[in-house]
Amino acid sequence: MGGKVEGWRAMLGSTPEALALFRISLGFLLTCELVLRFQYLHVFYTDEGTMPLNLLLPRIDDLYKAVCLHCHFGDLWQQQVLLTIQVFVSILLTLGYKTRVMSVISWYMYTSLILRCTWLYFILDRYFYYLLFLSMFLPLDERWSISRPLNKSEPSRLVLNPATIGLKALILWIYIDAGGGKLMDPNKGWTYHADPLPALDTYTRHTVFARYLYGILGPEGLRLMTPTVVWVELLSCPLALVGSYLGITFLVKLAISLILSLHIGISFSIRNSYLLSYVACSAWCVFLPIGWETMQSSKVRKRSVLTLLGLLVSSCMIGGMAASNVWFETIGKDCSTSSLRQIWSTLLQNRWNVFIGAEEYVTWEIAPGLLADGSVVDVWGRKDHVDWTMPGSGAPCTSTSRPGRWRSFPYIADLQGEDAEALWGYLCKQWDWENNAEEKPGRKLVKFNFFMLQADVLPNMGFSATRKRLVYTHECANSNQTNGNGDEIVDDVTENASSTSDEL
Repeated sequence: MGGKVEGWRAMLGSTPEALALFRISLGFLLTCELVLRFQYLHVFYTDEGTMPLNLLLPRIDDLYKAVCLHCHFGDLWQQQVLLTIQVFVSILLTLGYKTRVMSVISWYMYTSLILRCTWLYFILDRYFYYLLFLSMFLPLDERWSISRPLNKSEPSRLVLNPATIGLKALILWIYIDAGGGKLMDPNKGWTYHADPLPALDTYTRHTVFARYLYGILGPEGLRLMTPTVVWVELLSCPLALVGSYLGITFLVKLAISLILSLHIGISFSIRNSYLLSYVACSAWCVFLPIGWETMQSSKVRKRSVLTLLGLLVSSCMIGGMAASNVWFETIGKDCSTSSLRQIWSTLLQNRWNVFIGAEEYVTWEIAPGLLADGSVVDVWGRKDHVDWTMPGSGAPCTSTSRPGRWRSFPYIADLQGEDAEALWGYLCKQWDWENNAEEKPGRKLVKFNFFMLQADVLPNMGFSATRKRLVYTHECANSNQTNGNGDEIVDDVTENASSTSDEL
């Protein structure tokens, strides 16, 4: 029977079993993310895509080029080979094969991947970046791994090193930043007295599950629940730390249950948040008290010179990363060159204040385009007709024709010159490829207008009349096969849409 586990070692450390579960969950989710990214390779990572190397390389410095392996390859097959290697490494990490080496390779290649196209550096990528960085210094293969098969007679122990401290400190900071941002929201969207609508009322409209939840709880129930999100975020990590220090497993399990319930609810309620929510859950594995019951002693074991040297190196690297985060957020914002500003904003960004206010409106995109035969299509939705109504089936929702990383498109619409041609010209090339315009000249795309549409969120699952804003007008290169009334066709579609809505 194991002894009582408590004290600062229990608060700052973790068990091999908990670390193994962290490895398995993180590695599995990383593999899923990398497999999903295959669909974005052509558009975002090749010379035929939106950021070709001839535009990227002149703008980045030697440090950027040295770190970004993906910045030296522009063909689709080359990017596919690199991503296949990443998937293979992530699978080995999940299985527990040479986890330190696999963590180093995974972290470096993931860093390189996000540097190749910083438009796609979302908060999901930030989770993977930091969790893989700390994984390099953790003994993740001591349990449930192919490197070290399970030994049921082997007692558990507390693993305490700079990485376990750094990982728990990171989790604490994530929820202080996220919960604190909601608490200090000037519009008080996460309070019971939010006016006009509490945040949960505005976010529970994205999925079928969310709308059922809305129907069960009603507006008043969601108003009551809204403030609890803030306090779950702010108090769960301190509760887990206190429970670990006191050796009270109930408190630890309560904290983990609360935060997991929150993230699972988010994953079902907000579209495209599944991986983000589950990666956030995987980080909490390090708090799990599994293995405590078999722990024999909490005595500090004598360390070899090599072990002490490893602790010194890991302390310097983890401490250096933490100090660099502080530097970036305080005195390092005004870097002198755009390349430095770009690379440091990727490597040192450590903010987590998302969803800090109520969702005031929902957005979606429409791109009416003119074909060579005079017909009008929706280029963004890849449809032969243009539908200006809010996307969704059965009830209003905020789905979009191109979810996921495609959503970065309208938010970089201020690009000019060659950058704009590469970005918007890709939609022309993609339409022609998918519609076999070489053999069917009439299906060739001549030009399109890209609109962002908005509708205000109103009480009782309501939305205001749709507004639209013209984001960009693009004429496709080498597309002179238009009929005489092509301009009028596109203009007619635009006028029909604006007849019942105001321009932004």
